[in-house]
Amino acid sequence: MVDLGTPLAEVKGIGARRAEELRSVGLVTVEDFLFHLPFRYEDRSQFLPIAALLPGVRGTVRGRVVTAVLRRTRMRGLTIFEAVVEDQSGAIRALFFNQPYLRTLLVQGREVILYGEATPARWGRRGLVLQAPQFEVLTHDDQEAIHTGRTVPIYPRLPGLSTRSIRRLMHDLLAGLPPVLPDPLPAGMSSARGFPPRREALERVHFPPADDRLEGSPGRSPAHHRLIFEEFFFLQLGFALARRRSDAAPSEPGLRVDDGIRARLRAVLPFHLTEAQKAALKEIAADLMSARPMNRLLQGDVGCGKTVVALLAALLVVENGFQAAFMAPTEILAEQHHRSFQRMLQGSGHRVALLTAAVKGAARRQILQGLRTGAIPILIGTHALIEADVQFRCLRLAVIDEQHRFGVAQRATLRRKGERTDVLVMTATPIPRTLALTVYGDLDVSVIDRMPPGRRPIQTLLRGESARGEVYDFLRRQIAAGRQVYVVYPLVEEGERADLKAATAMHGRLSRNVFPDRRVALVHGRQKPEERDAAMADFAAGRAPILVATTVVEVGVDVPNATVMVIEHAERFGLSQLHQLRGRVGRGSHESFCILMTGEETTEEARRRLEIMCDTGDGFLIARRDLEMRGPGEFLGTRQSGLPDLRIGDILRDGDILEDARREAFAVAAAPLPPAPGHPLVRHLQGRWAGRLGLIQVG
Repeated sequence: MVDLGTPLAEVKGIGARRAEELRSVGLVTVEDFLFHLPFRYEDRSQFLPIAALLPGVRGTVRGRVVTAVLRRTRMRGLTIFEAVVEDQSGAIRALFFNQPYLRTLLVQGREVILYGEATPARWGRRGLVLQAPQFEVLTHDDQEAIHTGRTVPIYPRLPGLSTRSIRRLMHDLLAGLPPVLPDPLPAGMSSARGFPPRREALERVHFPPADDRLEGSPGRSPAHHRLIFEEFFFLQLGFALARRRSDAAPSEPGLRVDDGIRARLRAVLPFHLTEAQKAALKEIAADLMSARPMNRLLQGDVGCGKTVVALLAALLVVENGFQAAFMAPTEILAEQHHRSFQRMLQGSGHRVALLTAAVKGAARRQILQGLRTGAIPILIGTHALIEADVQFRCLRLAVIDEQHRFGVAQRATLRRKGERTDVLVMTATPIPRTLALTVYGDLDVSVIDRMPPGRRPIQTLLRGESARGEVYDFLRRQIAAGRQVYVVYPLVEEGERADLKAATAMHGRLSRNVFPDRRVALVHGRQKPEERDAAMADFAAGRAPILVATTVVEVGVDVPNATVMVIEHAERFGLSQLHQLRGRVGRGSHESFCILMTGEETTEEARRRLEIMCDTGDGFLIARRDLEMRGPGEFLGTRQSGLPDLRIGDILRDGDILEDARREAFAVAAAPLPPAPGHPLVRHLQGRWAGRLGLIQVG
């Protein structure tokens, strides 16, 4: 007998070597293996008379082996095992290639079940054959079919194991479990929802009874529902306990806001905030004024004005005598923030410094000294902010811009640079609610869902290679009218992918052959900072009407006079990234355009994705469709996002279960007698999410 905690190395049929291979994909114990669920099912339960089989149709038959023979062929290394199986209606030949061991299994007189596709016999022979069918040998001792004659689970691949081997191991492990498994959910929670017992749920998701109609993708059977709820409940309990720990941490006095501070905040604004910006700022200010540390996600579409809200939050912190830090994913974005903050805070008396990898020597030492003494109240930078020698006198607010570009450990490192650091993470990639609850479940969320007045819709056009001449003519007309143009490529240099245009090569071609009378600037991530800065300055000042770039301009670049964004090989980008790039234009009063150029071989799926871009400019809708098409891991960048390793739940399909589990988890964590460290709930949580609880918090 085994239990859920038994190491796989101790399981018969696995062994030490294979257990090590399974460990590489996160499967260590029997419980881990049992939660490797089928991704679909095949209905092999309906037996057909052999005579009823038709060419090209998959079916299940049951009969007795009449003859069996192993034949060697003229082809070196190829053997064919042939068994003739008959029932009362007729007979059929089953062919197996290079499986000589079957002569000891499919012997004359054995009763078998076969499942496969019937095909016409070849080489002049008549009738139908089953080539390499799934099979089951029935004995008098065990008439239970595992691989045929029932609804059969189909599993994702595992190292060294076929789906047939996985199926057999699952069956043996379930048979070896104790009759009753402890229910990790709080008392009464399972019965209130009509959930089956845990052991029964595991049996039914692997080997569903006939009345569970699960052919194709796994549905929402009661067994699946129970296990999905359980997984979401403990994930959300982790978030709830993290929130409770944060609330229970030693409190610091909240910031004060008086009429003088309000006036100084209004004075830095060159425009009026939108109602959505005011609402978000009010929520952030309430957090800063409370004794509880802030953990807040601020999300909104490209160009909605998140950065201004974050700047005002930083100014509120500085007016109270503390420091604020902005961490951006790229030097270009950090430099953009630095310029705009300096411009808005001019005359306020508050110094804004920029720290990136390009800042060295005496300039860096001067900034570090200013941070330690408090002479620099606002610091903007990249990953350089989290280096060990960057020390603040009194850091109170950490703003992480484009948060999905950073690892959770980096965010936590920045937070620990202050005794009580409020955290505001921002994203211009709107995150659908269910994904936000899964990745940022311990955060409060503010949404800016309205654009500033005067922003005109951007016309988005899809064009192929045959229209390139027309596109260049259009760019010439825009430039002649005084406008500017971005041309974005997915790669820096040729040779990285032979079929893709590269920024450096195309920069030369556009400069020499297409726009010889215009200045064409070039920006990419491998340039020296001074080269990149000079190119960006030329474009921002209008001296270069064309900017050739890679995706380093995806965020943070703000040139109101730029009205056209051309994206080469647009089929290579995700929807959210395309939307970010499109957001670089449409920032002024002129009509703006985004032209999606496709390669010669564009798949139908890629074309459908690009058509979504042409149909809508709503970033929230685009993010939803992007998540559906790419999945959460690719949408966020799993290694950087802290996306939890869900084994069963699907955040798109199971959103209602997630919401239910979250309500219950937060209610349990808020109970008058909350779970102590030794409580079974907490022990199960730590066992399931061992080593990952730190990844479900900002820091």
